Amino acid sequence: MNKQIKPTFTWSQIDTILLDMDGTLLDKYFDDHFWEEYVPKVYAEANSVTEAEARKVLLKKYQAVESTLEWCDLDFWSDQLGLDIPELKCKVDHLIQVHPYVIDFLEYIKKIGKTVHLVTNAHSKTLDIKLRKTAIGPHFDRLVCAEEIGLAKEEPEFWNRLESMLKYDKKRTLLADDTEKVLNSANQYGMGFLLSIARPSTRLAVKYSEKYPSVAFFNELLPQ
Repeated sequence: MNKQIKPTFTWSQIDTILLDMDGTLLDKYFDDHFWEEYVPKVYAEANSVTEAEARKVLLKKYQAVESTLEWCDLDFWSDQLGLDIPELKCKVDHLIQVHPYVIDFLEYIKKIGKTVHLVTNAHSKTLDIKLRKTAIGPHFDRLVCAEEIGLAKEEPEFWNRLESMLKYDKKRTLLADDTEKVLNSANQYGMGFLLSIARPSTRLAVKYSEKYPSVAFFNELLPQ
């Protein structure tokens, strides 16, 4: 396991906090299970192929649009696969879970007067499903899906457009995300503070970033 680079910022240095959703606030086990296990099973049944064959076909399709808006677009996947992807998500929505300490963290940063935005690549239909299951929405000043911006977070220009929309000072802004490509693009743009989430899925081991300060869970940022 990589050695943890511990965060060294103080809250007095930060006015605005941007939080990713899947893997950062919510357990990514739901998404991993949905795309890697459940969709291949349903696709195999619908197309009279084995699950192994379905996985092979789907993996190729996934990789073709990785790190783009299409990857997160449920309507795109419904068209591509001939399946009702939003309906399928609702069938396994019992697996949608908030990470430990997330609510405590959200309550704390609001209490100390920070502006907090949810910034996700997730499609608006995915966001609706997850907000219904978790009730985290009221903790945020604004909820932003990448489709509103017109780019995925992996594109540095995404952050320029987000800054124009939300009017924050990037040097006094913290972004927390579990995807290194996203942190890299925000770093290139000049985001003041970056935080890697080292345990996006509770079914996987902690994996600290080699480049960015990391936490496994948000209790590491709460007063002890």
